[in-house]
Amino acid sequence: MAKATARHILVETEDQCQLLKDEIKGGADFADLARQHSSCPSGQRGGELGEFGPGMMVPEFDKVVFSADVGSVQGPVKTQFGYHLLEVTSRTD
Repeated sequence: MAKATARHILVETEDQCQLLKDEIKGGADFADLARQHSSCPSGQRGGELGEFGPGMMVPEFDKVVFSADVGSVQGPVKTQFGYHLLEVTSRTD
């Protein structure tokens, strides 16, 4: 079964999510921004979510995590919780 590790930043608005993505593209550290801005408790760990399989996260999240290139920052991804930036840090099929 496929497994992935990922980190994310959860914010309330799409605009805020896009601004953070632009900061990352400009060289800002993903983990630092997660600690500063993410409303998810994982933000205190730099956005690290640990290892999980398909179906363990909301569908919108799974779709990105199990299809995006490892190491690329994806988003904004809208879920019932808000807007996410996602980075897949590893994946096995």
